Amino acid sequence: MGTQQTPPTQILIGLGLFLTLFVMGPTWGEINQNARQPYLNEEISQVDALKLAEAPLKSFMLKQTREKDLSLFVNLGDGQRLSDGEVEIQSLIPAFIISELKTAFQIGFLIYIPFLILDMVVASILLSMGMMMLPPVLISLPFKLMLFVMVDGWYLIVGSLIRSFGS
Repeated sequence: MGTQQTPPTQILIGLGLFLTLFVMGPTWGEINQNARQPYLNEEISQVDALKLAEAPLKSFMLKQTREKDLSLFVNLGDGQRLSDGEVEIQSLIPAFIISELKTAFQIGFLIYIPFLILDMVVASILLSMGMMMLPPVLISLPFKLMLFVMVDGWYLIVGSLIRSFGS
């Protein structure tokens, strides 16, 4: 939007944390039920608990990882992959991370475009009026904020993020 610290970084980190807890809730619940609780009750060993905890995480990450990214890390590793369930976690985690980073950049770019257009329109109008000394950001920022509020930006962004995980 062109604002430096609006909303503050702490608010964005908090929002990210709570959205993560919301999206990962079913996966963490499954891990707790199938791996953590039996381990705490001394019904299974630590190695077995880790294997049981790995399965839901792998399943979640495989749904979100692009095939191209996964192939990159599988080929850079041992170079063999029998099926989705047999992908090693060491290859899956970095593939998941770069898939999510690519998605984040795409979302950021799509959010940036309308604000860039608004900046260009305001700058063109100011130039055509001969107001070259007035910074366009000074005029466009209230319009950007108003646009974001009018389209209910937070609802659209958070709703799209949550729906993208298909939970």
